[in-house]
Amino acid sequence: MKLITAVLQTSALEPVKLALAEVGVKGMTISDAKGHGTQTGKVEVYRSQKVKVDFLPKLYIEIVVADDVLEPALTAIQDAARTGSIGDGKIWVTDVLQVIRVRTGETGEDATK
Repeated sequence: MKLITAVLQTSALEPVKLALAEVGVKGMTISDAKGHGTQTGKVEVYRSQKVKVDFLPKLYIEIVVADDVLEPALTAIQDAARTGSIGDGKIWVTDVLQVIRVRTGETGEDATK
C-alpha cells in the first residue's frame, strides 16, 4: 500500500476528485494549507498599500491506495491538476506498513476500500 500526498492549487480540488473517482479511488483527506516553492508569492494591494503575500493558499490531499491503483491515481491527479504554470504543485509517494479501519477492525488493503 502507498500513501499519496499532493500539494496542489485550490482550484484543482473538483477536477482531481472527479478524476480519482474515475479510477476507483473512493476516499481522501483534504486540508487547506499555505506555502510556496518556486512560486514565491505575490504582491497585492490592500487599502492603497502594497503587501507581499509570501505564503499562497494550497490544497493538501492524502490518499492511501493499494499498489495496483498507484499509477492510475498518480496519472489522474497529474492530468487533472496540471495547468502548465508555476505553482501547479507536488506529489510524493510513501510506503504504508499497515492500515486499520477502526469501525470494523479490517486491516491491510481491505481497510483502504
